[in-house]
Amino acid sequence: MLYTLAGGGTLCGVASLVLLIVATATDFWMQYRYSGSSANQGLWRFCINRKCHSHTITVAFWDATRAFMLLSMLSCFTGVILGLSAFTNGAKNKRVKAGGIALLLSGFLALLALSIYTGVTVNFFGKRFVDWRFSWSYILGWVAIILAFAAGIFQLCAHQKNSTEPPPPNVTDS
Repeated sequence: MLYTLAGGGTLCGVASLVLLIVATATDFWMQYRYSGSSANQGLWRFCINRKCHSHTITVAFWDATRAFMLLSMLSCFTGVILGLSAFTNGAKNKRVKAGGIALLLSGFLALLALSIYTGVTVNFFGKRFVDWRFSWSYILGWVAIILAFAAGIFQLCAHQKNSTEPPPPNVTDS
C-alpha cells in the first residue's frame, strides 16, 4: 500500500508536470474573434488567422501568470524527483515528504497563475470581445492543478503511513 501511494503520487506528479509544460508553452489559453478573423492567444504570443506574433506590450498579468506557471513547473519537477526517492530509499525518507510539499506548492502556484489570468480575462477581454472563450491550453492548466494537489496528498500520505506503521517483526532463524 505504501508504494502504491508513493507510486500514485509520482504518476500524478509526472502527468501534472507534462500538462503544466504543454499549457504554458501553447497558444490556446483564449480564443476570440478579432475584426472578423479567428484569433487565439497564449502567455507568450497571439495568433490571428494562424499567423502568430510575440506579445509586444508588457502587461503585468501576463508576466505574473508566466512567472507563477514557470515556478509551478520547477516545483512540480522537484516534487517528482524527490518522490522517486520512495522507490530507492523507502517512503520514510524525508525527501518523500519534501516532494509532497513541493507538489502541493506547485498546485498552489499554478492556481495563482490561472486565477490571475481568469480574473483579468473575464474583466478585460470579456468586456472588449463579444465572441470569446477559454481554450484547451487553459483547461490543461486546471487539470494540472488537480493532479499536482493529488500527487502532493498521495506523497504525504505515503510518508505518514510509513511513519505510523510499526516496524516489521524481527524474524530469526532458529
